[in-house]
Amino acid sequence: MAFKTELTSSDLSEIRQSALGAADPLGIAADLADAAEAGRLADKDDAGYALALAAEIAESRAKLDAALRYVERAVEAYGERDDSQAGAARALHARILFRLGRSDEALARLEPLRPLLTRYPDAAAFVTAALGAGQEHRLAEKWLTEAVQEGLGASGSTTEPSSAEDAGVLFFLLQQRHRLRHALGLQHDTHDNLAERLETRLANAGATAGPAVDLLFFRQAEFGKLLEQFPALSSVFGADWDEHRAILERELVRLTGTGRTGLTVLPGTVVGLTGFAGADGDVADARVRSGYAQQLAGREGQITWPPERNGACWCGSGTKYKKCCLPRSR
Repeated sequence: MAFKTELTSSDLSEIRQSALGAADPLGIAADLADAAEAGRLADKDDAGYALALAAEIAESRAKLDAALRYVERAVEAYGERDDSQAGAARALHARILFRLGRSDEALARLEPLRPLLTRYPDAAAFVTAALGAGQEHRLAEKWLTEAVQEGLGASGSTTEPSSAEDAGVLFFLLQQRHRLRHALGLQHDTHDNLAERLETRLANAGATAGPAVDLLFFRQAEFGKLLEQFPALSSVFGADWDEHRAILERELVRLTGTGRTGLTVLPGTVVGLTGFAGADGDVADARVRSGYAQQLAGREGQITWPPERNGACWCGSGTKYKKCCLPRSR
């Protein structure tokens, strides 16, 4: 695959969606690393993102030595940044170290990421995934428990959140912890009960407002892989790509009618969804899909909606919006 002279943030996000299904993903990983080091990125701050993506591709092909080289350069490129994206790269570094049998180094890399658990919705997922690679499930449960306790005590009140929206990042911590404890076969405690109450309130709120659709979008090739691997998801995402796009377009129009603005579509991948669910998760669980959508919402690569009528359609078909997905809402 030959890249153009300069890669934008959108280009990198598109590569993320398609690289794992490409004929030569390792070649793409090498090209990404070269683009980052040769200054062929439109935004130099994307260097860490490009290198971390290269590391993920190499890791997916079990080329762990190459993955480690790429991710070490990614972490170096992020420097002192302590946002979610930089944290995800550092967690990836730890995950690869675990897979290489270097557990002590991996844990040393993960420990400084613990404050991110109470700051970013996706931190619980990437920290837990890294610990899972090292079979440190009990430690993951301990860290999540301590983060939940910190989150509950942050307001200085013993009153629990009354809704998932009020809970904020704490909601995702509770979800991740609840799923992990279920996988470990642990008995419910007060935090598990709170997680279930918040999830129930969220589901009831959604039922009152009408059927909600997470704005997860799978490009055509990725959608085919999704239904091939999980046929039952056709009832959620549509029986074919046309129906998938129609479901999203109708939901976007509905949300606009409620006064929502600044809407974006969230391009997902089968690898990303299954990775978020984890070995013991179930992609058929609406809570898993919602959590994955929230993770994507905190990252780059979202597709702004709506496009101009005469502009390229948001689905990536190459056709004008007015002739592609705009009519699907009717």
